[in-house]
Amino acid sequence: MVRGSAADQERAVARAIAAGVNYFDTAPDYGSGESEVNLGRVLRTLQADVVVGTKVRLREAAPGRIGAEIVASLEASLKRLGRDNVDLFQLHNPIAPVGAPANLPVPVVLDEVLPAFERLQADGKVRWVGVTAIGDAGPMHEVVASGRIDSAQVPLNMLNPSPVRGLPKGFPATDYRQLILRARENGVGVIGIRVLAAGALSGLDGRHPTAMQSVPPIGSSPTYAADLANARKLLPLVQEGFAGSLVEAAMRYAISNDCMSTVLVGFSDPDHLETAIAAFEKGPLSPGAMARVAQLQARIAAG
Repeated sequence: MVRGSAADQERAVARAIAAGVNYFDTAPDYGSGESEVNLGRVLRTLQADVVVGTKVRLREAAPGRIGAEIVASLEASLKRLGRDNVDLFQLHNPIAPVGAPANLPVPVVLDEVLPAFERLQADGKVRWVGVTAIGDAGPMHEVVASGRIDSAQVPLNMLNPSPVRGLPKGFPATDYRQLILRARENGVGVIGIRVLAAGALSGLDGRHPTAMQSVPPIGSSPTYAADLANARKLLPLVQEGFAGSLVEAAMRYAISNDCMSTVLVGFSDPDHLETAIAAFEKGPLSPGAMARVAQLQARIAAG
């Protein structure tokens, strides 16, 4: 939706809707607003009745100005999308103690960000609100348990099972301390992200020319190269017949937990979309496949 042709964008969205996809995710950061512009154009062309989510990333908002920055970001997003309102509006910043420029600590999220979100709900600008659950586990659990958000985008993939179960000792990933289970306890919908670990779970070195050529890991190994090496340790899933490809296994793994509401998958061309549709139509991995995944993850932890 950023670098593809207008024709491919329209074909992909139309095909996705025909296949049953009804949620479309975007953000101002994706192509400096181009994703929102293109998605809005295509949905208007198709006259599509779907659920749309976008986000806000606060960069240098001073205390007391955060609410105004959030409003300005949403208004700009709505203008690009060509809409009067948006279904889901999410915080895009990491939730963690101040240390990196983009980090937002819990008091800022609860006392400044969410009140601004709630005012936008009251004004009819957004229907639901949520967060991107990246950052530190403790603060993320606190926000998810606050009772004030409807959704959380949580990284879950075969290179980091910690949102749903304990990590094997020595496993090279951020420990999310079963955040998805905490979300379920608090009635928070879960949107799975990073299901392909930025492409590492394809098992391939090269990147599609339309894709972003450099994508840092989130929640997994420190480098993409390390993620790729670990992903290849999962290839027995394909060799032993549990899945037709590593990509298929990764996508089906993401929906193999009943806490998952939906997952986001990025596409670089219409063939990628067809691959995803075929994978998800097969449904969750079998219990035997999930047990084999756990065995292979233990091997990753062993180094």
